[in-house]
Amino acid sequence: MATSTTSRRVVKSKGAPQPAATKTSNSTTLQRKAVVSVKRLFHAESTEYVVMVSMVLFLVIFGLVMVLSSSFVTARQTNDGNFLAVWARQGMWAMLGLPIMFIMSTWKATVWRALAGTLLLVGLVLQALVVFTPLGVTSGGNTNWISIGGLTGQPAEFVKLALIVWMAHILAKRAEYISHPEALRRPLPIGLMLALGLVLAGQDLGTVGVMSLIVLGVLFVAGIRLSYLLTAVGAVAALGAVMALVAPYRLERVTVWLSGCTEDEFLYQCWQPMQGTMALGSGGVLGVGLGNSRAKWSWLPEADTDYIFAVIGEELGLVGTLVVIISFAILGFAMARLVQKNTDPFVRLVTAGVMIWVVGQALVNIAVVLEYLPVLGVPLPFISSGGSALLAMLMAMGVLMSVNRQRHVNPVWQFVGDDGAAKR
Repeated sequence: MATSTTSRRVVKSKGAPQPAATKTSNSTTLQRKAVVSVKRLFHAESTEYVVMVSMVLFLVIFGLVMVLSSSFVTARQTNDGNFLAVWARQGMWAMLGLPIMFIMSTWKATVWRALAGTLLLVGLVLQALVVFTPLGVTSGGNTNWISIGGLTGQPAEFVKLALIVWMAHILAKRAEYISHPEALRRPLPIGLMLALGLVLAGQDLGTVGVMSLIVLGVLFVAGIRLSYLLTAVGAVAALGAVMALVAPYRLERVTVWLSGCTEDEFLYQCWQPMQGTMALGSGGVLGVGLGNSRAKWSWLPEADTDYIFAVIGEELGLVGTLVVIISFAILGFAMARLVQKNTDPFVRLVTAGVMIWVVGQALVNIAVVLEYLPVLGVPLPFISSGGSALLAMLMAMGVLMSVNRQRHVNPVWQFVGDDGAAKR
């Protein structure tokens, strides 16, 4: 009997058909392997973290809507009647940038510390190609674009991110003596001068201004002695004044901003800010309606990039502009709370740097449209048309999500089987 039973068991294990329940289980397993475990991205994360990511997603979606509305007139004129051309490019960059953001968010903070020097070196090399090779593209008096194989982008946007990560890495290692002069020794000043100098060589004063704001903000949060910080502020202000004086078109912009327009300047330096103000004023409280802007019909230059906030004000009125301002305020508050809650110097400095970049650049853009600052050519984060700017911002948010996670998660491209283990 024992032999017979053993024989039956062997036969059953080798050749007996599996029950229907087992086949169903295998099918379910295959289906589950094809599903990315997205819920791991937000598991056990803080309220500030979730609010931050939610506001970024909202601003990106809102930006796509406004890019379509503000660009279809000029897109039709410059793309053989294809009024969706600009919006399609922006959508392509958003579809590329968002997955990259979520993938980067699953990496450990130690990865970014290990890559800090490499990221800065790559950014500086790309910016050097812009300035010193025929690959550089000049537009509006600035040489800040690179064109390779028909693909155009701004390396300076990626230099901003690399600079934040690199500065955070260097200063975090010097946290114990941050108030002493030794904290500012090499390679910190060399890296800062190279990054700012290469962008400045391309004559893009607006980008240099934003980068200077980031540098000063990170140094302040790090705890650098106030006297050193005030010296740096004075040096940046003096450099800005010199750059404005040596370039006639910049000097005209500053003169118009300070003293108003003359008859000779009406069609030149005054035109863009004047049309932006008229667009904002004509929107009223509720706006003229989405898609109904008159300024974008070749009246307002850069309606889908630097002056998209004016189109928002015209089409969506005061309500629309307040939604944008409040969204950035909420985003900035969530980031500030993360800075406050973190004790790791590297995490605090990276978070502060990205916060200053996003919120500071948004304030500069809005201030330019409202004529509180001269025209600088700075886009509105997540909203203005511009593929490399959007991609760099989303990558920065990926780094920010990565370093602020309460616990490490498996990479999002891994799959989850029945046993709960991550599998390729």
